[in-house]
Amino acid sequence: MATSTIEVVVEEIKRESPTVKSFKLVAANGSSLPRFSGGSHITTYVQTEYGLIERHYSLTTDPDITDYYQIAIRRSDQSRGGSIYWHDHIKIGDKLYISYPKNHFPLSFRAKHHVFFAAGIGITPFLAMAADLKKKGKSFELHYAAPSKELCAFHDFLLSIYPDETHFYFSKEKRKMTTDLMKNQPIGTHVYFCGTEAMIREYAEAAKAFGYPEKSIHFELFTPPDFGPLQAFQVKLNKSNQVLDVQEGKTLLETLLTHNIQAPYSCKIGGCGSCQVNVLKGEIDHRDFYLSDTEKKEGNVMLTCVSRAKSGYLILDL
Repeated sequence: MATSTIEVVVEEIKRESPTVKSFKLVAANGSSLPRFSGGSHITTYVQTEYGLIERHYSLTTDPDITDYYQIAIRRSDQSRGGSIYWHDHIKIGDKLYISYPKNHFPLSFRAKHHVFFAAGIGITPFLAMAADLKKKGKSFELHYAAPSKELCAFHDFLLSIYPDETHFYFSKEKRKMTTDLMKNQPIGTHVYFCGTEAMIREYAEAAKAFGYPEKSIHFELFTPPDFGPLQAFQVKLNKSNQVLDVQEGKTLLETLLTHNIQAPYSCKIGGCGSCQVNVLKGEIDHRDFYLSDTEKKEGNVMLTCVSRAKSGYLILDL
C-alpha cells in the first residue's frame, strides 16, 4: 500500500440507481480532507480476506467541500472483485485507507466552453467538474447516455441543479447520444469523454475529424484498453544489466515492482503518463491513450502499465 494515505470511515451509503451506490467518506480523525480539483480521483485500499483491493474512483462532490468525499461505484458482474466487494460487503462505519486526490483529467483553463459526454458510470468525474464551473460562472453542457431514466445514476440531482446544461439520452427510448453534438460548437470549445473504451475511441476520433485540436480533446478511462493478448517478453535494464522476464498475462509495471525496482505509477490503465520510461532499443507495442501519435512513432518512450514489446526484447533506460 502507498505510504501517503488517509484513514477514512464510511459515513453514508446511498443507492443512486439499481446498479450504482455512492459512498460518503469522512476522515477517521475528524479533520478536514484535502481540497481537490474537478476531475480528480482517489485510490481506495480495502483489506479483504482475499487480500488488498486497490481501485481508483472519481470524486463526485463540489471540490470546495472538505468535510467529506463521495465516490460512486457501479456493481459489475465482470468485476475483478472491486465493485462487487464494495456493493456486497462495505458497511457504514467501516474504515479503509485512501490516497490523496490525484487529477489526470483536469478542466482546461484555456477553454471558452466545456462539453462533457458521459456514458453510464462515466458521469462521476463530471459531477465535480460541473460544480466547479457553475460556481465560477463558466460555460458548459453535459450530455449523458444511459439505458433508461431508472438506470441513470444522479438523474434527479442533475435535473434539479443543472437543468439548462444537462441533456439525457436513454437508449430504451430510442434516443441516442451521437458525436454530431460536437459539431457547430463555438471556437475555443473543449470536449471531454468518460465511458467505455469503445465510446471514448469513437468520440476522440470523431473530434479529430471535426477539427478539434488534440489539446482540446480530453478523456478518462476506467479500465486498461484491450489491444489483444498479453504475450511474454523480456526487458534489459541498461543501468544494472539486469534481464527480466515479463510473463504472459503480466504487465511490465507489475514485473518491475515484483523485482523491487523503483517504478513510478498512478492510474495503471495507460491514461496518465506517470509510469513513462525511456526505451533505448526494441520495438514497442503501444497500448496507451496518453502518448501522441508522434511520440509512439518515435518509439523511444513507453508506459510500463499497459505497453509491451512487439517482438521479444526491449532495453530500458532504468
